[in-house]
Amino acid sequence: MTREERELREAIIAKCRWMNASGLNQGTSGNISARYEDRMLITPSATPYDAMKPEMIASMPLEGAYGEWTGPLQPSTEWRFHLDIMRARPDVGSVVHTHSTYATVLAIARKSIPACHYMMAAFGGNDIRCAGYARYGTKELSEFALAALEGRNGCLLANHGMIAVGANLDKAMWLAVELETIARQYYLSLALGPVILSGEEIADTAKGFATYGLQTAQSRPVSNAPATAKAAPQPTEKRVSGKR
Repeated sequence: MTREERELREAIIAKCRWMNASGLNQGTSGNISARYEDRMLITPSATPYDAMKPEMIASMPLEGAYGEWTGPLQPSTEWRFHLDIMRARPDVGSVVHTHSTYATVLAIARKSIPACHYMMAAFGGNDIRCAGYARYGTKELSEFALAALEGRNGCLLANHGMIAVGANLDKAMWLAVELETIARQYYLSLALGPVILSGEEIADTAKGFATYGLQTAQSRPVSNAPATAKAAPQPTEKRVSGKR
């Protein structure tokens, strides 16, 4: 394992611990992946983050045999949507999946989030869609997630949680925090009756972001989350199954 790969594995673990400590996730329900060269590194199944070590992170090829992995532990049962997103989206360097409270509340109600706040522009459109329901870990769920993420950097998963994607680990985690924040603000505003921004207003905000710095956030560390590195190993084989 190179130093660069080890640093990325350590950064993934640090992000996992941070998202649980911050309340963005609970237990082992969430999972994180990061791209490195021709591989995807992803958190292992059913492993407490406090006990996780760099060697436990699973490695999967982005091309070649679908579902092959290397490592002492099986990859997260959600490996399919992580892998399918990275295969379909070369712009995505990291995927963060959490069961954060307010995003999950809206997902349970199967409500997409409209443009209730100008920060919606950071997600690439006028809404955050809610993907259809399918059992965790299935190909069907992966297909629903890909459709909901078309042209977007985040989505909800019906009766499940949320996904945020970014150019790297820092950006993906930053967007996961933003998604949960917007979900909370939208949920609370429903008691009063939210006023939704127009497509033109969101487009205007997106233009402003180009000079404000959000478009280059991928090159800067997130202020409230641990620092990142790069990512990924060299695999062999083994197929997947099992619990989170």
